[in-house]
Amino acid sequence: MSDLPEFDKHVPFHKANSFAIQIFGDKFVNLHAHDDGHYRVVFKKSFFTLTQDNTEPTKSQWNTLKKRMKRINKRVFIFKEHGETSEDHYYMDFGFFAY
Repeated sequence: MSDLPEFDKHVPFHKANSFAIQIFGDKFVNLHAHDDGHYRVVFKKSFFTLTQDNTEPTKSQWNTLKKRMKRINKRVFIFKEHGETSEDHYYMDFGFFAY
């Protein structure tokens, strides 16, 4: 049995893409759809404001991003795993809860 919820596979790609663009603005790079109905958003590292002491986003910054996503769409599920795809980009996986 999977620990993941069932995702709404009927959310059109363009709606998920619009949601990602709304969150990340000009820091949005692209969105990948997966067969189970979840998505991976890739965005520029410059989305986060980093200090000289911090070369990576803090846990608090990731949590603030997750809260923002949930405020905009209460049906969003955000995977715990997130990270770096390249020197210039981060990724985050999300889906929309099935009704």
